[in-house]
Amino acid sequence: MTPSDIERVQTYLRRLFGTDQIKIVPPMRKGLSTELSVKDEVVGTLHKDTDDGETSFSLTMTILEEDLPPVPKTSAPTRARR
Repeated sequence: MTPSDIERVQTYLRRLFGTDQIKIVPPMRKGLSTELSVKDEVVGTLHKDTDDGETSFSLTMTILEEDLPPVPKTSAPTRARR
């Protein structure tokens, strides 16, 4: 991805999600993934695809189970009175 691609996609994502805390980090060296971070935590990777003259960008986001909040406890369903 070019610096222009990175800037344009970053601007789009910041506008879409309403936050300036999204940052696209170019790879340190060729062949590595372009990373998407929020509040300095890497949350996904970004890829550019050009096919038949059309360009698209895809974001892959992995969410680890350990990062999720605990499952809320639910109470037993109550029976309706007649």
